[in-house]
Amino acid sequence: MTSAWVVRGGSRGEHEQWNLERGRATIGWAPIGDLAGCSSRGDVQVLVDGAYAGNSAQSRGMQTGQLWAFRHSIQPGDLLVMPLKSRQGYVALGRCGGRYGYDASADQNRRHFLPVEWQPEPVSKTVLKDDLLATLNGMMTVFAPSRNGAIARLEQVWARGSDPGLTGASFPPPSPSSEADAVSDPPAVPTLDAIRDRIRTRIVESFGGHKLTQLVADILTALGYGCEVSPPGPDGGIDIRAGRGPLGLDTLTIVEVKSQPSPVDVFVVRGLHSAIGRTSATQGLLVAMGGLNSPARKEWLDLRSTIQVWDSEVLLEKLFETYPRLSEATRATLPLKQAWVLDDEAEG
Repeated sequence: MTSAWVVRGGSRGEHEQWNLERGRATIGWAPIGDLAGCSSRGDVQVLVDGAYAGNSAQSRGMQTGQLWAFRHSIQPGDLLVMPLKSRQGYVALGRCGGRYGYDASADQNRRHFLPVEWQPEPVSKTVLKDDLLATLNGMMTVFAPSRNGAIARLEQVWARGSDPGLTGASFPPPSPSSEADAVSDPPAVPTLDAIRDRIRTRIVESFGGHKLTQLVADILTALGYGCEVSPPGPDGGIDIRAGRGPLGLDTLTIVEVKSQPSPVDVFVVRGLHSAIGRTSATQGLLVAMGGLNSPARKEWLDLRSTIQVWDSEVLLEKLFETYPRLSEATRATLPLKQAWVLDDEAEG
């Protein structure tokens, strides 16, 4: 049975694009050289103890477990997940294509590598349900998620682009090796990303279909637009007419809202562009919770002067910007409170 692994691409996502372009998963630990000669966890422990003698025994043990898992436990065919910081709100999925290697010519923080066949399209976190996202938000750089049927569910996301969830499904219990046990299901930490993921999931669950259109209209109203919302049903590519000025005609924006968690295709972009022309609108806004697929994104890049795109991550930003001014009904459905926390990810 294949396993699933999370391998992060740098604390700030600095290695993610390099990994995707070269078909690799990489990790740092620059003071640790080539691990190919290590035949046991104890061999790795000796290297870690020497390189990080000033760290606590617990810290050195955690580092050893992750390095040994990367060197030995991740097998060809295993599913790899790389949460993306360079493209917030998305994860990259790939298949391990071979065994551990060490590239002495690479940047010192990505010399340890595994060959990976990455899927060409990242997966929007809107596809993943809250419990699976929580499992993927473990605190380690390398770990094996297995809680909440993670392995089988991630395989479904890989094959079909959707998370079946736990309800009504039966998943075999994971049976990790003793080596994987040391890096299985670390506790999730309340990072800013994890908090955003919970809010994103609540939007997916509570604002499906036409309800998302109402939420977008509420946000646009708070931003100073007058909004005319089309009724549920076929709308000819126009979910909201949003205007400024005394008559709402000084700046007319045509809005199309897609609540589906999967990425929209190029025909949606073309349909919105056509609707802008038909209505003599100034601009268009496409709200696509699952983002755009590659052909749609390529088409949109040529239309950026007339069409703006909000994926789930941009929608969250607009939500936070306008939340105190949203309607009572919206705030009751999506109750949030502001809290100042120390952003550990930004330090250093």
